[in-house]
Amino acid sequence: MTRAVRLALVAGVLVLAAGSAPLIGGELNRVVAIAQAIQRGQEQSKWPGGAIPYVWGGGHASKAGPSLGTCKGYHGSVKPCPAATTLGLDCSGLTRWVYQLAFEKDVLGGGNTDDHVRRLHKVPAATARPGDLVFYGKIRKRSVKTHHVGIYIGGGRMINALRTGTTVRTDRVTLLPDLAGYYRYEN
Repeated sequence: MTRAVRLALVAGVLVLAAGSAPLIGGELNRVVAIAQAIQRGQEQSKWPGGAIPYVWGGGHASKAGPSLGTCKGYHGSVKPCPAATTLGLDCSGLTRWVYQLAFEKDVLGGGNTDDHVRRLHKVPAATARPGDLVFYGKIRKRSVKTHHVGIYIGGGRMINALRTGTTVRTDRVTLLPDLAGYYRYEN
């Protein structure tokens, strides 16, 4: 048996083993798989494929998915504001779309990171699982003031839409200094 054939057999066995492994939070596993596919630029519902640019307000149309953004409230470094002419996603637009694809319904709904975090349950960092959402800002009992969200993929990393001039990408969860916590959707 040639080395190439042996490698192909091993790869096939690994794929079968991974496919038959028990799912911990099946939807959370789908969240990670979909987020990774989007980050790699693979075709998805409402997206023909390719890198998805960050767009201020992108992903906040009536239905989840890439959309034109808005220049209202834009304070980014790229001038003039490209949001009204660029199809893409902002951070909460990305998480809304990924969760809609994974849960097969728009569980996060419209709104921004403040609105989304209110629909989730906080989990201790020690029990955070890939597929949970990572929020940044300040979250208190009576007030929520967040400014960023990413999809936790494990190993201290997240997939996120960071800022104008970038595409959906993987970063460390320590990228921003004000990590507010890990949150999970429980249906």
